[in-house]
Amino acid sequence: MSKFNHLTKAALEGLLAGIVLTFFLKLVEYLSDYKVYTLLLNVDYIPFVNQFNFPEIVEVSFHLIVSIVLSICLSIFIAYLKIELPNKVLLFYTGISFLIGLLLFPTTALSTRTPPITSIPSLTYWLAGHVLFGLILAILYIKREKFASKP
Repeated sequence: MSKFNHLTKAALEGLLAGIVLTFFLKLVEYLSDYKVYTLLLNVDYIPFVNQFNFPEIVEVSFHLIVSIVLSICLSIFIAYLKIELPNKVLLFYTGISFLIGLLLFPTTALSTRTPPITSIPSLTYWLAGHVLFGLILAILYIKREKFASKP
């Protein structure tokens, strides 16, 4: 597979995983009123950007751009590390996504619109969504690379 084709597929995988994460957290917020979707779209902590009041579609677009870039970077990194076993690919993607979720959750303390940093249910939903994101990326990467099971 050419490098361009590889990166294009990684970008599409990031877009799909980002859309699933978006809908998952929006559904959680709708059903539970925990502001995890609001947290996903939150830019209150980013200088300059926080001066604007963007429509929801623009905020979702920001999230999807980050998802695409992250997917491309992780795909390049996993190829660089020569991770070849499907279970290791799965662990890599879900582990990194979990860590990203864990590192981003404290940004909730920088906004009045997002859940309190002490909200265990919000943290749980947030991390579950990010693990789902990583799981989708892993499955798509494994399918794309057509790994054969190795002992």
